[in-house]
Amino acid sequence: MEGINLVETFSEFKEFKNIDRETLMRIIEDIFRHMLIKKFGSDENIDIIVNIDKGDLEIWRNREIVEDDEIEDANTQIALSEAIKIEPDFEVGEEVSEELKLSAFQRREILAIKQNLISKIQEYEKDSIYKKYKEKIGEIITGEVYQVWKKEILILDDEYIELILPKSEQIPSDFYRKGETIRAVVSKVEMKNNTPYIILSRTSTIFLERLFESEVPEVYDGLITIKKIVRVPGERAKIAVESYDDRIDPVGACVGMKGSRIHGIVRELKNENIDVINFTMNPSLYISRSLSPAKITSTIIDEENKKAEVYMKPEQVSLAIGKGGYNIKLAGKLTGYEIDVYRDMDVDAEDVDLQEFSDEIDQWIIDEFRNIGCDTAKSVLELESEELVKRTDLEKETINEVFRILKAEFE
Repeated sequence: MEGINLVETFSEFKEFKNIDRETLMRIIEDIFRHMLIKKFGSDENIDIIVNIDKGDLEIWRNREIVEDDEIEDANTQIALSEAIKIEPDFEVGEEVSEELKLSAFQRREILAIKQNLISKIQEYEKDSIYKKYKEKIGEIITGEVYQVWKKEILILDDEYIELILPKSEQIPSDFYRKGETIRAVVSKVEMKNNTPYIILSRTSTIFLERLFESEVPEVYDGLITIKKIVRVPGERAKIAVESYDDRIDPVGACVGMKGSRIHGIVRELKNENIDVINFTMNPSLYISRSLSPAKITSTIIDEENKKAEVYMKPEQVSLAIGKGGYNIKLAGKLTGYEIDVYRDMDVDAEDVDLQEFSDEIDQWIIDEFRNIGCDTAKSVLELESEELVKRTDLEKETINEVFRILKAEFE
C-alpha cells in the first residue's frame, strides 16, 4: 500500500526533545484530520494510522455500499459498481475501507500539512519547555557555557535548551569560557514573543540555600531549618540556622568536620565568606551573634523603631563593621534592626594592650598574662605580684620587671 510518506518531515522533528511519542502522534493526526474535514466536509468515517518509526502515515476512508442511483453523500457512500472493482464479492449494505493514496492530495495540500506540522510542534515544544522550567524555579541547574557576551552568558542544559545568565545575576569574580560547566539556580521563567526565556542566577539567596541542601544532609532532610540568608555576592554571607533536635548542633553540622561541608560551598561562590549562626528569638543575643566575629560588651534595643545600639571595646569596632562595611550591613538585614556601633566608654581609653610591649617583654611572658585574662597593661598592674606568681608560671623577679616597664608607660 502506498502511504503518505513523511520521512523527511519526521526527521526534522528529531531536534525536539521535549515531545513524547504519543503527543507527536496526536499532533500529526490532528493536523491531517483538520485537512480532511476541509477536503471532505467530515472525518467521522476516516481512520488515520501514524507510524513514526517508519516515517509514514496511512489514511483509510470507510464508506457504505449503496445502489448506483442511491448515492447521497460521496464521502460516506460508494456505488456498488465502484465497490466491486475493489472486491468482486462486495454487496449492498457492506462497508468498504479504502486507503487514500498520495494521488488523492494536491502537492499544495501536502506542503501546507508539512508547514502546519512544523509550526504546531515548535509551538508545543516551546510551551513544553516553559512548563518544564516553570516547575524548576528555585532548583539548581547544571549546564554548559555555549556563548559568552558582555551582558549575559548563554548556557545549554543536557537537552540543549537555551538558558540565560545575565551579568547582574553573576558573582562579580565569575569568569567563564565556552565549554565550561556552570551551576546556577532557576530564577525566573517567562514567555517573550512566544519563546520561553529562562533566567538563571548565582547571586540569589536561594542559590546559597540550595547549595546548603546539597552539601548538608540535615538541611535537606529538614532536621536543620534555614531561617534566613543575606549576602553580598562574592564578598560575604550570613545564614541563620535552627534545629528542633537538641542532639544536633546546627552550626557544627553546616560547617562540617574541619569545615569540610562549607568549603565546597565557599569554592562554588568564589571564596565568599560565609558566617553560619544559631537563630534565636532573643534580639540582643541574635544581634550579638550576627556581628560575629566581633565581641560586644552590651546592647540597647529600641524595639518600637527596630534600632539597636551596640557597645564594644575599641579594637572590636573594625571587626563589627567589617571590610567595606559588609559585616554590619548584613547583620542589620539578618536581624531586621538598624545597628549603630559605639565604643564602650567604660573601657579606659588610656589603657594599652600588652602586645604593644612586645619589644620590651618576651612574647611567652605576654602569653602567660593573656592566659589568665590580663590583656592590657592596667589589668596586670591591678593585681598584686604575689597573686600573679600563684596564677602564672612566672618568677617574682620577672613580674616585678614587667611592673617596672608597664608603670613607666603611665608616668
